[in-house]
Amino acid sequence: MSAQPDHHAPVPPSAPAPGAPAELLAQLRADERAPRWAPAFEREWAAALEESRRTFSLAPLYEVVQDWQGRLASAPAVDAFVASGYDDSDFIDMAQLRGRRR
Repeated sequence: MSAQPDHHAPVPPSAPAPGAPAELLAQLRADERAPRWAPAFEREWAAALEESRRTFSLAPLYEVVQDWQGRLASAPAVDAFVASGYDDSDFIDMAQLRGRRR
């Protein structure tokens, strides 16, 4: 057997910069959604800190930062979609779709 890399192994999340959580929180507080988003980030960050302490892993912290960076980055596109008045009433509820397959 040769030692070949496993291309199917999960890729760990890339590490955010050391100041990323504080910078992200500052961005969230400056956003119009701050009353909802800042407390939600703080709750998720606190839970990730606790999980990180319990498991001795930084992955929960990285995941929270990456999730919130994604939310903040996609917010303008979501706002534009909502403002466009696009009719999404013909969507399919995924719970119904999964129920049909059973």
